[in-house]
Amino acid sequence: MATEKVKDPMGSIGFLEAAVKISHTSPDIPTDVQLSMREHFLRRTQRMQRQTTEPASSTRHNSFKRHLPRQMQVGSLDLGNDYMVDKDEKPTSIGRIQPELYQQKVPESEDSSNDSSKNCGKINFSLKYDYENESLLVNILKAVDLPAKDLCGTSDPYVKVYLLPDRKKFQTRVHRKTLNPTFSESFQFPVPYDELAARKLHMSVFDFDRFSRHDMIGEVVMENLFETSDLSRETNIWMDIQYATSESVDLGEIMFSLCYLPTAGRLTLTVIKCRNLKAMDITGYSDPYVKVSLICDGRRLKKKKTSIKKNTLNPTYNEAIIFDIPPDSMDHVSLHISVMDYDLVGHNEIIGVMRVGCSAEGLGRDHWNEMLAYPRKPIAHWHPLLEPKKSEKEWKARTASFDSQGSCPSPRPPASP
Repeated sequence: MATEKVKDPMGSIGFLEAAVKISHTSPDIPTDVQLSMREHFLRRTQRMQRQTTEPASSTRHNSFKRHLPRQMQVGSLDLGNDYMVDKDEKPTSIGRIQPELYQQKVPESEDSSNDSSKNCGKINFSLKYDYENESLLVNILKAVDLPAKDLCGTSDPYVKVYLLPDRKKFQTRVHRKTLNPTFSESFQFPVPYDELAARKLHMSVFDFDRFSRHDMIGEVVMENLFETSDLSRETNIWMDIQYATSESVDLGEIMFSLCYLPTAGRLTLTVIKCRNLKAMDITGYSDPYVKVSLICDGRRLKKKKTSIKKNTLNPTYNEAIIFDIPPDSMDHVSLHISVMDYDLVGHNEIIGVMRVGCSAEGLGRDHWNEMLAYPRKPIAHWHPLLEPKKSEKEWKARTASFDSQGSCPSPRPPASP
């Protein structure tokens, strides 16, 4: 009967309990039967302990995952929660390492390329204060390792010097086809010694171009003039030229007056003078003239010009330009003022522009409103010149509002009383 109970799987648990009980109470059972039952009991106990104490092995699941889909020839198979965890962990670890490494390297390479592009050479100059004449002496000595701006691999450099906030400007001669020019030119800025702490030395390095706008190589700004010494004796200084693409201090200013006669419908713009204009010629000067355009609804209706002043950066004109505009059109018109450099060969270049009118901004609008508030009285102001590209973008944004107002009537003189 013991053999039949062993072969019966359904009664294995009861058999084991009986075997344990009999082994302690019935010594008459044969020894070989007791040994076989004990071995069977031990194997069964070890199998149950292994299943309840050992966790499922990931290696075993991986082997199962490799073979089962191939044997069953299925494309997708639910392999349980353990397999899904392994599947998620593997791509997550890869995605967490590889992309971050690339994302960290890309900005570093960009920063390094930007730093290399900002290397524009160095400039050597000296400073000394002249107590007798109460002026600062600036001696531009030389520049080294300038970047090439021309197709031939060289540049035609020159330097503009300012003592801000004053707009007075000095400029060196142009040195042709060199990346290491020697200037050796001195400039004198009248300034009291007590005001030097509030001044900044600004130097702009340009590449001269005869037939197009001059390229800016870079600039140097010395915030503290007493950084190296008290300037009682000549101090030699080397500074890095910082990368820059445009300069806002070198375009200059224009002074003109506006006067409007409502009864006659006549607007008079008197161009008085300009100062500190940008040098456009190789001689370090310009041949400036002023062009004034009457703008209505984004269209140029009339254009008038002043005379040309030769070889000067501070021309004086005192010339009147007259436009006939009826009072009901004054809110729809503006004046576009351009300071030009005349060139006998090639096209004339724009030095700077500015606008006045109700749609203008800042001083241009204030000057226009002041003219309307005080009719028959000339109102004069200085206006800084702006770069043409920047001014055109601002102007397009402003003139876009004219479309909602409708076309303004063409300026015409009112009927005579």
